[in-house]
Amino acid sequence: MDPECSKLLPALCAVLADPRQPMADDTCLEKLLDWFKTVTEAGSSVLLLQENPCLVELLFQVLKPQDLSSGVLSFSLRLAGILAAQENCFQYLQQGELLRGLFGESGPLGRAAWTAPTVRSGWIQGLRSLAQHPSALHFLVGCGALGTIFSLQGDPSLFVASAARQLLAHVLALCMRGQAEEHPGPQASDWPTCAQQIVDHIEESLRSTDSPQVTQALNVLSTTFGHCHSPWTQVLWVRLSPLVACLLKKDPVPATHSLVDLLLSAARSPVLSSNCGLWETLAQTLNHLSCTQAGPLALGVLKLQDCPQTLRAQAFGVLLQPLACVLEAAAQAPGLPGLPAGTAGDSTVVDALLSSRSTCVGLLCQTLAHVELLQPMPQRPSPWPQAPLLGAAVTVLRFCNGSAAPTSDVGRRLCVILVGCVRVQRAALDFLGTLAQELGPQELVTQVLAVLLESLKSPESSPTVLKKAFQATLRWLRSSPKPSGCSDMDPHSQQFLRELLPVLQKRLCSPCWEVRDSGLEFLTQLTRCWGGQAGFRHTLLASEVPELAEQLLRDPESYVRASAVKAMGQLPSQGLRTSPASPEHPRGQQKSLLLDLLHILSADSEGFPRRAVMQVFTEWLRDGHAEVAEDPEQFVARVLQVASQDLDWEVRAQGLELALVFLAQTLGQPASHCPCAVAPPEVAPPGRLAQALQALCRVRLFEFAFRALFDCDRPVAQKSCDLLLFLRARAAPCGSPQEAGSSPNVASAEAALQRWQVGQQGQPQEDLEPEAVMAMLRSVDLEGLQGALAESSDHVEKSPRSLLQDMLATVGTLVENEADCY
Repeated sequence: MDPECSKLLPALCAVLADPRQPMADDTCLEKLLDWFKTVTEAGSSVLLLQENPCLVELLFQVLKPQDLSSGVLSFSLRLAGILAAQENCFQYLQQGELLRGLFGESGPLGRAAWTAPTVRSGWIQGLRSLAQHPSALHFLVGCGALGTIFSLQGDPSLFVASAARQLLAHVLALCMRGQAEEHPGPQASDWPTCAQQIVDHIEESLRSTDSPQVTQALNVLSTTFGHCHSPWTQVLWVRLSPLVACLLKKDPVPATHSLVDLLLSAARSPVLSSNCGLWETLAQTLNHLSCTQAGPLALGVLKLQDCPQTLRAQAFGVLLQPLACVLEAAAQAPGLPGLPAGTAGDSTVVDALLSSRSTCVGLLCQTLAHVELLQPMPQRPSPWPQAPLLGAAVTVLRFCNGSAAPTSDVGRRLCVILVGCVRVQRAALDFLGTLAQELGPQELVTQVLAVLLESLKSPESSPTVLKKAFQATLRWLRSSPKPSGCSDMDPHSQQFLRELLPVLQKRLCSPCWEVRDSGLEFLTQLTRCWGGQAGFRHTLLASEVPELAEQLLRDPESYVRASAVKAMGQLPSQGLRTSPASPEHPRGQQKSLLLDLLHILSADSEGFPRRAVMQVFTEWLRDGHAEVAEDPEQFVARVLQVASQDLDWEVRAQGLELALVFLAQTLGQPASHCPCAVAPPEVAPPGRLAQALQALCRVRLFEFAFRALFDCDRPVAQKSCDLLLFLRARAAPCGSPQEAGSSPNVASAEAALQRWQVGQQGQPQEDLEPEAVMAMLRSVDLEGLQGALAESSDHVEKSPRSLLQDMLATVGTLVENEADCY
């Protein structure tokens, strides 16, 4: 331990042990525990206590009947556990019966402070740290701590109950660690006393008629099988699995969530996966649980890598039953072609769907989400029933939007339950979008596009449903097959697009800003994907969508303006802006867009539109947009001039990104090279470098970059540092240092650099020259600055000594540091 810290520790311990002193901040106590853990991991805990006896005195003070705060009590219990994790320090502390006093019945357990969850949590965490060696196991049995841990599993605080469960699983594994090394599969009768007590308690709980006790036992076993894969766990499963199976005979089955967690935890264990009895128990559980309860278990079974095929088929059938019931309810004729055998709708599932609106909605949403998770997995069932699943998703959406016309009583009742249900619509649209990864029969694809169009048209669709419908529509358009020998849209997609654009026009005029925003995002993605196709361009230009998008640049909502900026940034790049009326100005409207975006960048009061403009400008420069290509220097100079004065750090950072793109283009090299890479980048030829530096000086790029180097927002300074390192790595010396240093322009530039460094915004009298730039690059320690910027903002005051000083300062002990650093 640092000598300075040792000097401060006695005063801090005295403060903590004095109930009259104000309580230290909980965050400080957590940091203090982290520091003690680091110290004990690096050296001897006994030596630490011998050199700092104030720590032992603090722990003894806790034993006295006084009014210490619950935070200090919890801290002391956890500190004792950290120290006693080393067996020799455990013996050292036991000499004065200190540990028994802290964790036994005579300690905090018997005081009023025990009512505080913080104290109970500290007691458990202290034992968790302490339980690392055989001496600790004897201590747990001898002081009666196991009984308290058993009772804390039912603590009203979920954090305390969870910590107690994890502690029991940890102690059980610790008991069996040495045993498992001697006997690969120890018999239950040979288990240590501590382990026997835990297992006996679990057995008693599993036999209990009290559902919370059953839950506690199942949770301990789930944690054990999930974290420990030693051979003894197989003996434990063989011993307890009959009791687990007996739970299925109860009506209703108790603790179903915990039971599912246990069975899946056991099935994932490599030790238990070869146990045939486990698979039989899983199959029985799938049969006994209700459809809502069986869904998570079925999904978990299908995610397993090693699982009997019959069980996988059973699980898939259970998972699909609610969708099968929906298909049957809407079917005009009996039979469900394409679904796996055993998937036919069950009467109990139908009863669950019709029992109440909440049950029906919950079951359908759960099923759709589970099958959606399963779809991209390599171990999903094969063959995959793509067509029936598409039909089920379409049917669910039609029930929700009221367009279904079922002939059965079940179908009519489902219509009443599901019509207008936003939650089910969202789940079905997400599911439908995922299914776009694989196509189906053209007839079904047409139905899919039709129901998506219905959702987008419906005046009853909520903003979230419309957003999901736009996303699913985009995924299906992207997956549509392209005609052979042609990169354009297929005829079905083009026809759909002609029907879709009038709907998009309507949504862009919606009074709800979220809908306008979703429509613009959809337009941006659609243009990015299909803008190069002649059929798409013709259809879009024939609509009013581009004009509406341009009008939304002046929308009252900033999010919409930002989305409009991104959409308009895409349209001219693909030639998707209408031609101007005047033949004398064939590029007039694109220039107008550039001016509009510059106006937004300089005048918009919100940051989102300005950031969007900078992103568009950077893409334009990177992609060689026609307007930019005419005079890139003028474009970059205008943009950097505005961006450098913006108060939003993200705008300034994006300005540096644009500057880096221009820098790389001017040097004729890619900008993707990392300044820290091992392989050095190519150095630009002297002639090209001189021309490039002149161009960069003309757009005042270096003035912007050097000013940003000392920006008060660290991300801006980091990006500027990267840009200048990128340049220096590619630059050859422009004149000798002596020549450069003698130039009056260099002296003026270095003076400006000093002013920027101290935060003054004065500018050099003249434009920077290449010699001045190279001199400034040499004078700034960019590597050192980069390292400093990479450190956290509190690295200077992050030391343990600073922490101790801060804690003492809060109670006025340190006169020279009375300010609250927090």
